[in-house]
Amino acid sequence: MSEISKKKSLFASPLFQLVITRLLEFIREPQAVFWVYFFPLLMAFSLGIAFREKPQEDLRLCIVQMVDETTQQSLKQANGFVFSSESFEKGLDLLRRGRVDAVVDPDPQKGKSRIRIHTDPTRPESALAKARLEAHLARANQPGLEPIPDVALGLGGLRYIDFLIPGLLGINLMGGGLWGVGYALVDLRVRKLLKRFAATPLRVRDLLISLAISRFIFTAGQVIILLGASWLVFGVEIRGSILQFCLLIGLGGFCFLALGLLVASRASKYETVNGIMNLVMLPMYVFSGVFFSAERFPEVIGPAIRLLPLTALNDSLRAVMNDGRSITTLGSEVLILVLWTAGALTLAIRLFRWR
Repeated sequence: MSEISKKKSLFASPLFQLVITRLLEFIREPQAVFWVYFFPLLMAFSLGIAFREKPQEDLRLCIVQMVDETTQQSLKQANGFVFSSESFEKGLDLLRRGRVDAVVDPDPQKGKSRIRIHTDPTRPESALAKARLEAHLARANQPGLEPIPDVALGLGGLRYIDFLIPGLLGINLMGGGLWGVGYALVDLRVRKLLKRFAATPLRVRDLLISLAISRFIFTAGQVIILLGASWLVFGVEIRGSILQFCLLIGLGGFCFLALGLLVASRASKYETVNGIMNLVMLPMYVFSGVFFSAERFPEVIGPAIRLLPLTALNDSLRAVMNDGRSITTLGSEVLILVLWTAGALTLAIRLFRWR
């Protein structure tokens, strides 16, 4: 058999043709190419920015307003600190939430002759702030400014699991809304069921809202299971109002349900809706502070990140769940969710088509 005949037989073999077919099928699916080749690069780039090497940051020290001016001036000579002044209760709250690394106030039993350094033993930055401040006082050798011993307080500092659970709730609501509603709507369109609905007196609004409500019922069950398991296993608690927390869950859920309806309002193929959903969800997975704080990204993109609905939902859930804040103090986050919900639902109803 000649060399040319061997090559022809190789190209005509079933194995070769099957391999070529599979490669062509892969190339013709843009979303598959994106997830295999471009998504890992995007994640590496995003995480590289978020966790980029930074110069050593200053520690945050809160000096209680009751500390006299002379003592404050002496403390502010310490290097490596950013100073703030708050009431004692506010300072301890900031310490618990990780917004400051240590709190200094006068010893109530000794008057202003000695100070106390309050720290959160669950955070290394807090222990470092205490050690750095004590070293400064020792070098200064100023009588009356040495701290009293053993002042670390069990404040129940914010653990990573406390930070993580609201983020998981957020992506749960996002996934339920976009995939649960959007994909179901496209499935009805692909199977020609929407054409049958079009022949009935059914209004578009009723169909879309029924899909949203039914999916929200399933999503509520998922939220209850996740919260219950995190409370039983890790002791995660809702420090704020449970009713207000549920209101935020409801608002966030309906926001993503509306986005799911919008995404699927015109898509007529599974491949199309998959690509659109991934395009919508990917920026929020990366930037909205699910697994790590969105504050790690450069400040220049901060305003855009805060406008994402998942960012607003995660921030508001953490504020109520971990900080015990009231929903009335979360005006910007609630407004963002309301605008996304109203805008997406309005566009979904206008753009919807039965076929």
